[in-house]
Amino acid sequence: MATETDDEWHTREGVPRFEDPFIQQFLTGRDNLVQQEKKERSDAKFREQLTPIAREACAIVDQIRFEEQQTLWTRDYEDSLVDREIDVYPGMMFSLAKERMEKSKLWKIVRKMPKGSLLHCHFEAMVELEWLIDQMFATDQVYLKATNSLDTPAALEKIPFTIQVLQDPSSAVRISKTSLWSVEYQPGSLTELKETAESFPNGGKTGFISWLKQRCRITHEESLSHHVGPNAIWKKFQSCFGTLRPFIFHTPILRKYTRKVLDQLHADGIQWVDIRGVFYAAALGRPLSDALENFKIMEEEIEAFKASPEGKGFWGARVIWTVLRAQDKKQIIDAMKACIEAKKAFPNLIAGFDLVGQEDLGRPLQDMIPEIFWFRKRLAEEGLNIPFFFHAGETLGDGDETDENLFDAILLGTRRIGHGFSLFKHPLLIDMVKDKKILIESCPISNEILRLTSSIKSHPLPALLARGVPTALCNDDPAVFAEGYTGVSHDFWQALQGWDNLGLAGLGSLAENSIRWSAFEDCSNQEWGRDIANGAYGSGIRATRLQDWMKAWEGFCLWIVTEFGADYDYEKED
Repeated sequence: MATETDDEWHTREGVPRFEDPFIQQFLTGRDNLVQQEKKERSDAKFREQLTPIAREACAIVDQIRFEEQQTLWTRDYEDSLVDREIDVYPGMMFSLAKERMEKSKLWKIVRKMPKGSLLHCHFEAMVELEWLIDQMFATDQVYLKATNSLDTPAALEKIPFTIQVLQDPSSAVRISKTSLWSVEYQPGSLTELKETAESFPNGGKTGFISWLKQRCRITHEESLSHHVGPNAIWKKFQSCFGTLRPFIFHTPILRKYTRKVLDQLHADGIQWVDIRGVFYAAALGRPLSDALENFKIMEEEIEAFKASPEGKGFWGARVIWTVLRAQDKKQIIDAMKACIEAKKAFPNLIAGFDLVGQEDLGRPLQDMIPEIFWFRKRLAEEGLNIPFFFHAGETLGDGDETDENLFDAILLGTRRIGHGFSLFKHPLLIDMVKDKKILIESCPISNEILRLTSSIKSHPLPALLARGVPTALCNDDPAVFAEGYTGVSHDFWQALQGWDNLGLAGLGSLAENSIRWSAFEDCSNQEWGRDIANGAYGSGIRATRLQDWMKAWEGFCLWIVTEFGADYDYEKED
């Protein structure tokens, strides 16, 4: 019996072929619809202006990405995750993917990429814990202080403690000879670090260091426990800052710490940083003079790094003054007054103002309108310019008071929005953000670890990019998230591998945005809007730095073509 051919089957069943004219017409219409939508993307203009070398580099990266999806991100690559019955796929949860991503070609490419500016990060969470612990044991007069004895397993997990340096050993500070691990420990007294570590009940110094790491960053297990909910992880997250902050702000450590931050950022392809930090608050128990001394140190270290061989090409850094949003009215007003004094003392360092902390449990912006208007009035009276860069929409809410922080941030004139995670639910606000040229500082890994999204695959940022919303990728708190170093490469890699529509050109657009929206210098709202709109086509420092970055971008694309081009085919356009 003769076998029926494919052509005979199509003819008998009346099923059209792909080459049939009306099927081709449908497919052409489909492709046109896809391209029409892509013209609305925030990176559309950047893609249109790619040079031939950049287009070739983007095509090569697409091929590498596809190759690694078929090899590196399969169960055939290695058994470590399979043994735990965890599927392996590109875009999986960060803490599961980190080790594997750092072995990839894409990681090598992303690490080398010129990333422009880092616009959203918190100073106290920017250097890996291992380095800080080494500094603790190399520094004299370092002590631990707790609110109660840590004499039980439950206390070791929950009771707050701080690490600080006693700058004046002759002061009337209560130093305890009783171990912190003893039931006889007096709450609030100081115990010497090295002795306390050696007497740690679960393994001496080695056990102490392991315990300290678990207390001062989000552990692997905690990052995966999404079923526990955001409030639980935020409680742990915020406790990390309180533990380490007193040690970080010890003057000799602060100098080293600031230099370490800048050095690692520059090594990751970052040339500028707008950095947030809680330098003054009643909750910290420090006078304004301490904050001003910290700024003096930071300004000196920034300038010294720029002048050093290691800092060649680094543009600099400024500080966004941050206030804890959970504080009461008096505390916030006091912090605003301190911000004004800091701006007078360090006009080139203080770039803006923000309110930080968990939005869901902190005071919403609406509740702080009187304080914010008071602050604006005082700034006008003093002739000072301190713009807003508000956190807003860092929530799972939809229509609750936390979600509505987005409305207030926009109406209050924020120049950028920190996170803006829930913005995709608000079509009117999306249009307003675009019209007002407000940039979203997106932190995908932070959003995942703090339980707003399960992985990069379910992050809402692609929805904003598709709607044309200007965005930059940021790292938020890499040290607390156990990323291993200060930088934004992990977030860049996750976005590149997780979202098919992005590609290398999309990453380039996000980097360019970061420069366009950097707070390089003081300017009025009118000047800010004009500079953002003009970008590289205008004049001044923003235009110059955009042009510098574009040269670095072209050099990077040439490196990709030279390094990987021989292994991958690229069809050049006619």
